[in-house]
Amino acid sequence: MKNQSVKNNIDWISVFIYISLVILGWLNIYSSSLLSTEGTYQKQLIFIGCTIPLIFVVLFVDGKFYEKYASIIFGVSLLSLAGLFLFGKTIAGQRCWYAIGSFTLQPSEFAKAATSLALAKYLSDSQINLKDVNRQIQALAIVFLPVILILPQPDPGSALIYSIFIIVLYREGLPSWYVLTGFITILLFVLTLVLEPWVVILLAALVLAVIHFKGRVVDRNLLMSGILLVIASAFVFSVDYVFDHVFKQHHRDRFNILLGKTVDMKGIGYNTNQSEIAIGSGGWIGKGFLQGTQTKGGFVPEQHTDYIFTTVGEEWGFVGSFVVIALFVGLFLRVIYLAERQKTKFSRVYGYCVAGILFIHFFVNIAMVIGIFPTIGVPLPFFSYGGSGLWGFTILLFIFLKMDANKVNEW
Repeated sequence: MKNQSVKNNIDWISVFIYISLVILGWLNIYSSSLLSTEGTYQKQLIFIGCTIPLIFVVLFVDGKFYEKYASIIFGVSLLSLAGLFLFGKTIAGQRCWYAIGSFTLQPSEFAKAATSLALAKYLSDSQINLKDVNRQIQALAIVFLPVILILPQPDPGSALIYSIFIIVLYREGLPSWYVLTGFITILLFVLTLVLEPWVVILLAALVLAVIHFKGRVVDRNLLMSGILLVIASAFVFSVDYVFDHVFKQHHRDRFNILLGKTVDMKGIGYNTNQSEIAIGSGGWIGKGFLQGTQTKGGFVPEQHTDYIFTTVGEEWGFVGSFVVIALFVGLFLRVIYLAERQKTKFSRVYGYCVAGILFIHFFVNIAMVIGIFPTIGVPLPFFSYGGSGLWGFTILLFIFLKMDANKVNEW
């Protein structure tokens, strides 16, 4: 009876978009790896085949299971991340995978769903009020625990994804100053890399002066404005140290190229430059499937993984790129719509987590391949090559679709 309920009530629009993205993703992996001797597109086809029983398992499990055992799932996920430091396999300088023979599994891809479940479980408690500082700390701890384990691997791309949970928390009542502080911190960091520190501090002082004398909503306390200026100044003067001593050389190179401080089209900037050439050469309708000269020539490194969208741009052009982007945007909006009509807070919060994670992956990946964001290794959901990523995103989405299908039974 429950399985019949899922079949009748599952959101087939989301399922259709998911299937469309997976198929289009495989076609682009096929094109970008056709001349490869590693059997990349064949392996991806196997990974896709494995998602079918995986989806059935996710949908077969009772929806209440995910809420009841969210904390245990999260705990197991944290253990799997911690275990990498002892048993993980290092690939390209990152200790992010477990190796079973020739097969590798990346636990950080599954940790996103586990963290979403844990956060939804915590926030679904009727006594939780995010105006309370203690509750804020506890909620943020859930988000940052996996980040603490992922960053040292090192995997800054996966760690960055968790920043989207701040928006989810904001949706559930987290004070807006958290989001504002995050935005200002990023802005000050970038401005300090571009301008001299004293210029940035002068700009910060001018902004605070305007707020103090003209602001009506913001606290006009002079002492508070002074404290904020001191904090901002300390942060600005720390940027150079962090950039020079905490960031790795390749991270510094990527930021310098992005900000126009360095031009290195044959070195660290090669990937992005070739990506821009490939996408730009596609024109309006593209060169045609399997006809991309940049793609067939293998000019774009890692084109079947992080740079898979370059194949779309070159072979399918603006029209094809628009269709792919429209499918992604349609999925985000659909998940948000479904989240808003949930009958339980747990399902709603989890739905927003799903939409947020898919969106930030999409946004960062596309921004990365068109050269407006540093290359940090963030895959495009359902498109980029890899079993862990495909399965992680599939589990993330279909857990929510299971919750949505069962909401008729939640009264």
